[in-house]
Amino acid sequence: MTVRSLTQVEAEERAALIAVERYDITIDLTDLPTGSAVTCVSTVTFGCREPGASTFADCVAPIVSATLNGEPLPPAVGGRIPLTGLAEHNVLRVESVQADTTDGPGVHKAVDPADGEVYVWTTFCPDEARYVFACFDQPDLKAPHAFVVTAPTSWLVGSNSGTPAVEERDGARRWTFPDTPVLSTYNCVVNAGPLHEVRREAGGYDLGLFCRRSLAPMLDRDADRIFTVTEQGLAFFGDVFGRPFPQREYNQMFMPEFGGAMENWGCVTWEDRFLQRSEPTPAEQESLAVVLLHELSHMWFGNLVTMRWWDDLWLNEAFAEFACYWAAVGATRHTDAWVGLLASEKLVAYLADQGPVSHPIRQPVRDVAQAASIFDAITYPKGAAVLRQLMTYVGEDRFVAGMRSYFARHAWGSTTLQDLIDALAETSGRDLNTWRTGWLETAGVDTFTFEPGTLTGSGPAGLPRPQVLAIGSYVFDDGRLRRTALATVDVQGASTSVVMPEDADFYLVNDEDLTFATTRPSARDRATLVTAAGALPTPVSRGVAVATPDEALTCLTSVLTGETSDAVIEPYLRLAGNAAELWAGDDRLMTDFYALCARLAEQPGREQVALRGMIRSAPDLDAIDRLRDRAGDDIDLHWRCLIRAAELGQETDSPVRDLLARDPDPDATFRALAVRAARPDADEKAAVWQILTVDRSVPVSSMRDVTTAFWRPGQDAILSGYGDMYLRLLPTFDRGGMVPSMVYSSRLLPRFGTTADFPAQAERAVTDAAPVIRQTVLEYADELRRMIRARSGAAQPTPGPSRTTRAQP
Repeated sequence: MTVRSLTQVEAEERAALIAVERYDITIDLTDLPTGSAVTCVSTVTFGCREPGASTFADCVAPIVSATLNGEPLPPAVGGRIPLTGLAEHNVLRVESVQADTTDGPGVHKAVDPADGEVYVWTTFCPDEARYVFACFDQPDLKAPHAFVVTAPTSWLVGSNSGTPAVEERDGARRWTFPDTPVLSTYNCVVNAGPLHEVRREAGGYDLGLFCRRSLAPMLDRDADRIFTVTEQGLAFFGDVFGRPFPQREYNQMFMPEFGGAMENWGCVTWEDRFLQRSEPTPAEQESLAVVLLHELSHMWFGNLVTMRWWDDLWLNEAFAEFACYWAAVGATRHTDAWVGLLASEKLVAYLADQGPVSHPIRQPVRDVAQAASIFDAITYPKGAAVLRQLMTYVGEDRFVAGMRSYFARHAWGSTTLQDLIDALAETSGRDLNTWRTGWLETAGVDTFTFEPGTLTGSGPAGLPRPQVLAIGSYVFDDGRLRRTALATVDVQGASTSVVMPEDADFYLVNDEDLTFATTRPSARDRATLVTAAGALPTPVSRGVAVATPDEALTCLTSVLTGETSDAVIEPYLRLAGNAAELWAGDDRLMTDFYALCARLAEQPGREQVALRGMIRSAPDLDAIDRLRDRAGDDIDLHWRCLIRAAELGQETDSPVRDLLARDPDPDATFRALAVRAARPDADEKAAVWQILTVDRSVPVSSMRDVTTAFWRPGQDAILSGYGDMYLRLLPTFDRGGMVPSMVYSSRLLPRFGTTADFPAQAERAVTDAAPVIRQTVLEYADELRRMIRARSGAAQPTPGPSRTTRAQP
């Protein structure tokens, strides 16, 4: 069946015609322990403003029966159930059975390899609820949802609305959940399985954490940290948005084979790879905290108030990405979180916004298929940076007042960009129409240059966008750079006079990282950025320096030598390793990188992350043996050693068996597969490729480990045919919905073993592909083109970080 994608015109017509009163949905999961079917009965009660008119409901799941006001309906066509002769008051009842719970969108059955236990999760963004139950699958048709779930007796079931009534029935349990608030279909969820549960009362809320049983020790280890950040986030957002989260129960469920995290109302679903199998590093702890706060902020931005159509996706995602860092700095111990964004995803956004996939933060979205293509670096990190700039532009107090007004006015409704702009303009007293046009409706990056007395800037449309940024003045003092002045500049044109000390040794443009812009330092300032960035006094000033020069490895070495923020050490090491391995392709630079990591490994608290870098760049098997001795009981480090040893040609079958035997990670088999993937052996590469692409037996949450090991430098002869294989497989990557499409098209795209013309071939191959695949391939092909050019010595761009595809809202 060819499934049609809902267009904006169709959504507007349907929203003008009907008003959904409620959903009553019963779901039967009892087939899943041995089978694959999820049975649903959807009862949709809705009104029609023009009795006698026609519309359609969405249901891609195979339909057993369907009636409208008691009358049978004709079969669905293209995932749409035709509804004709509507009454003023209507009841649609649809029974459906979705048996594609391995590769299909919307619902997924996972079997834990550790113990054979079965778990099931649902995820409905952007329009995947229709793959499970009949509905009107668009964001502005909001209604209460009542879920009744029948599951095996040993299972726990989670959904949006808190504590259910549970009764035994026919050898199973029936879970009846209270009505949700008024929600969009994509904000709903049902997850289930023989889950391990941890609960805590905190801040007046009943907080719950869930995971599969085999990961119970990891969840128990991390529970205090997760509960603490959740409590802090609920208090922070309740205050700044002027409206506490209105539901007492808030649950977070870590599910196997999930990709990313999803902000379902009151019941967030997580990829359970966030429960690190070894003790989490500072960067991993901060990452978990900011993702937690991202999803938590969606309870307000996205759930309580929802975009009317997907052209305002940024209202959800950019705001949540901004809000999580705002809250991390303002309410948690992760006070350098803005630097973490700058050291990772913001650099990806700078790269993307200067390439072929650049687009305005807000843009027309014809249909939902196109909406799936903009869950990207422009919408997320650039959007977050732009919203931080907006808060700077209007002032934080006025920004908070505007947010409170916005939520008071639009709670439980749907909004557009103009609604937010109007609220902020009223409280700030600033005309934001020019700001909106420049920042949200124009693609590209502004560029600034500072010479004493004058800041000069340009933007994609000529003049720079209106913005407020800072310039720091620094002098050398006993080998360190000390800031002597900080000028806040309100940019309103191409040239702005700025009074700064003239005797400064160095000027840092965009100090404090308040805006989204590139800088072109003077020759003197560039030399300081490259060689003495580590002398800057704060993590954020050093982070701005890292984001500026082309000579990335030299600058990073300077910064890492004296960096004080533990959370950014790991992303900086990843950047430095990428610069040497992926962009320069220079063994000498890898030797320098190894030496840098070795020095960091001697610093208190830095050994774990430094050893990861040393293993990545270990020059020979003798070095690997020494690193194994230093790894101690850290099984993650031992896996990394095996992967590098396999890449260097060592026989690893016996050590892999030994490590599998003592690794408590239920997904350790995928680390073992990564060892096979790293080997410079044509037969092993072919076998792993088969597992990845034909069998598709590696979950999206584990794809990164295996594919990173597969694409290795120095193996070009073995890898040379995989570019053509990738191009032939591209039409199959749209199986399974938005998340697998993004992961497969990005992670399988070659990094080595290709020619200079491969990026162009990939771009031509996706001309007619699904929008999410086309956008992903264009982004990664452009990155590969830059890498190939950099390796040839034709250019030395600043590398982006080693990215994970942002797989979920």
